[in-house]
Amino acid sequence: MERCVIPASLFCSKLFRASSRWWRYPRARRSAIVAGLCFIYLFFAVLQVSSAPADGKGRIGTLPLRHHDGVHGQKTDDIPTPTRSNVVYITLRSKRQKPAVIRATVRPKSRRKKVGTFGKQDAQAHGGKSRHGQNAWAPKRANASDAWAKIIHKGLTLYKGGHFEEGADNLGSSIRIYSQKPPPWFSQEDIAHMRLLASSKVRKLERLQPEGSPSVLLFRSAGQTHSEQSAECSGGCGVIKPPVDMSEVFAFHLDRVLGLNRSLPTVSRRFRTLGGQLCPVTQWDPSITPISGQLTWSSYQTSLKYKCWQHGTPKPEWSCTSIHHHEWSRMALLDFLLQIHQRLDRNCCGFRPRPEDSCVALGYHGKCGDMDNTELSTIVHRKRDPHRLVFINNKGFFDRDEENLDFKLLEGIKELPDVAVGVLSSQRLRGKLLQSLFLDQLYWESQGGRQGIEKLIDVIERRAKVLLRYINAHGIKIIPMNK
Repeated sequence: MERCVIPASLFCSKLFRASSRWWRYPRARRSAIVAGLCFIYLFFAVLQVSSAPADGKGRIGTLPLRHHDGVHGQKTDDIPTPTRSNVVYITLRSKRQKPAVIRATVRPKSRRKKVGTFGKQDAQAHGGKSRHGQNAWAPKRANASDAWAKIIHKGLTLYKGGHFEEGADNLGSSIRIYSQKPPPWFSQEDIAHMRLLASSKVRKLERLQPEGSPSVLLFRSAGQTHSEQSAECSGGCGVIKPPVDMSEVFAFHLDRVLGLNRSLPTVSRRFRTLGGQLCPVTQWDPSITPISGQLTWSSYQTSLKYKCWQHGTPKPEWSCTSIHHHEWSRMALLDFLLQIHQRLDRNCCGFRPRPEDSCVALGYHGKCGDMDNTELSTIVHRKRDPHRLVFINNKGFFDRDEENLDFKLLEGIKELPDVAVGVLSSQRLRGKLLQSLFLDQLYWESQGGRQGIEKLIDVIERRAKVLLRYINAHGIKIIPMNK
């Protein structure tokens, strides 16, 4: 069979003609021709790849695995290895990071309640009127209270009637100070009380039942003698509170950082005899007593109007107590930042409470129509210093957003301390709180370290911005109140 041979001169001449014709075409036509050729090439390439045979019947997830050794020592090298034509590369999305959980401050998850069964029984118990919202949280509150009561009973039992062998519950101090001096907002007495509460040897436990609050434990340190009574315990005793009140530790540090200096020293401590739970421990001061006379919301607003004790002895018709006018500004500032409503707004009239809040559980929220006659609670002072308030029961709430803040706490306040507002308006609040809270190692670790602590500080900073806008909008004066 003869082969067809094309002369080289004929091929070159035809190629020269084609190239000369190609360059005479317009640029747009040449681009269209090149694009068409590329499209045809890609079409046939994709068609060839898709029609290629795939091992494992072409399904994802059924590719044979290649093992080094087979069963019973047999080789499995004859198993075909997947080729590039049937390998599917999957890019996995990174796991979404959930926001950090602030311990003891997160709103409980709302679960669906069995409305049919509960509502029927509740309606029968209340004469056909169902109070589902109020009673749904009653078991949870009862369980929390019962759990703490059992812990107290267990602790008292282990202490054998209130006495305890010295040193058995000493786990070491959790107050860490690595520099030569503590932060300047702490006094030497503060540091001494913090170390005593965190590491003193417990010799005796007693039960205390504050009015309107859960039971607490009063412990005596080893430095107290057996003959001393609870009312005479001075400097060597502490109050153990439930773990749900852990925010009082944060409140103490915020009080010192802002220069208010009205809260009692509070630390976190773990007691083995109480099930190993971490509890807030507050200094016990027997000289603290409630102010004399009944103080209602109406009389409180009247005393703010006349600025009691700021310009001398007040008149009897001013409804003044022994408390100086500036003290109410300090209290309102701290209560607003931490949203402590138990003192000035125990009926929760200034915000939307949740079913598990104490004001709803005890039925106080329904009395907001008679706010003038509502009595203020936990307003205390020292006998030796009757003009100065002492802030106790400083349990704060970090899970309340900016749209549901209790502005009733600021009602009637016309002045605020310059030192505290200066810290809030500067960029030093976060650094000071981090430096201060770092001293309490157990509290720092219980909140998730620095990440968890900064989540709490974020809440305070957002509320501080709201407070500063409130100050500008209402013309509140910033004055010195250190004297």
